[in-house]
Amino acid sequence: MTLLDIYRGVTVAGGPLIRAWLRCRRAQGKEDIRRFAERFGQASMPRPAGRLIWLHGASVGEGLSMLPLIVRLRAMRPDATILVTTGTVTSARLMAERLPAGVIHQFVPVDRPDWVGRFLDHWRPDLAIWFESEFWPNLISAVTARRIPVALLNGRVSDRSWRRWQRAPAAIAELLAAFSLVAGQTAEDAERLRRLGAASATNLGNLKFAADPLPAADGELANLTLTFADRPRWLAASTHAGEEDIAAQVHTRLAPRFPGLLTLIVPRHTERGDAIVRMLKSHGLTVAQRSHSTMPDSQDQVYVADTMGEMGLFYRLAGIVFIGGSLVPHGGQNPLEPARLDNAILFGPGMANFREMAERMTASGSAEVVADAESLAVAVARLLADPEERAQRAAAARRFAQGEAQVLDRVLAALAPLLDRIPPEANDARA
Repeated sequence: MTLLDIYRGVTVAGGPLIRAWLRCRRAQGKEDIRRFAERFGQASMPRPAGRLIWLHGASVGEGLSMLPLIVRLRAMRPDATILVTTGTVTSARLMAERLPAGVIHQFVPVDRPDWVGRFLDHWRPDLAIWFESEFWPNLISAVTARRIPVALLNGRVSDRSWRRWQRAPAAIAELLAAFSLVAGQTAEDAERLRRLGAASATNLGNLKFAADPLPAADGELANLTLTFADRPRWLAASTHAGEEDIAAQVHTRLAPRFPGLLTLIVPRHTERGDAIVRMLKSHGLTVAQRSHSTMPDSQDQVYVADTMGEMGLFYRLAGIVFIGGSLVPHGGQNPLEPARLDNAILFGPGMANFREMAERMTASGSAEVVADAESLAVAVARLLADPEERAQRAAAARRFAQGEAQVLDRVLAALAPLLDRIPPEANDARA
């Protein structure tokens, strides 16, 4: 009996525990109550007739990477329906806002054989395109059994995954064998995927470079631009627990030097907003909180923007951005998003999720690494005091973000043989 056989047996026998886990997640707000049945493979809408291309990614980052590809696929294959699946509530909200009209979103079923089978029996995809690192064994096995071509794009093997899969070489090799195309996000990812069993894995570039700038509502941008006026400011973006305290230390240190300083904090998880505000007030700081519909007045020192889908707004207002998740053990967040919107970029040493990108940005002068609260304060102070350096750094970041404009063309060229293999009556034959 193989490791994958054991996994399948556990997911079958563990049905009651998996259901209880999902109910717990639902109670915590981590599952969509209205669409909860989708996690059991129960579709919430009929399958349209004709061809169907299925794209899947875990959460927000993968969803953003999909968007440019979706637009091009719709232009290339107007006869095909596009189905997008993700696994988180936040990604579903993003998809609702950003997907083109006519593209369907569903929650991916939890990886239990009968739920996976129910999902595939309903949607009957002609081609599956998965993003980054979603190697769910039961889902991959079911796709393979139905002879559905599947591609892996922006494949990523984190340090943790690399160590874990090296302990189960036969299992990961069997899973990777299901993919007709494997494209690593970086050269290192491609090499790791080859060593794990995807012999033909290649590096086509990172699809994150193809994403459009994050949007912002014009009215809100104009309103906040007027509210902030000419106050010196900086942004701690996508922060994780512990980093808001660092931001508070930076503000306290710099406020005497920069009168009117406004520190903007956008937490990665908006549900932490109230706790963050309490912590900031314990530092003696005056705080405005966006989720409570309060705007910062001249006396407020920190603005906590604990709302969803507004990162593009605050990147346009900041000028100086610290990337969260990089001064705590998380792996960092995407530095390309603020780089597209005229910001000088700072991040900590913990950028493992974007290691190659962070190294290249640092080497090119597109970003600066800070080690702790003290060095972050020094860097923010220097950029606040020197608008010319800030503008030069922002321009370098923007050039870097625009530096791989052809990645989408390379990906589509690699996908072309799989798209061409979809026969006109494929769905009727498989139904």
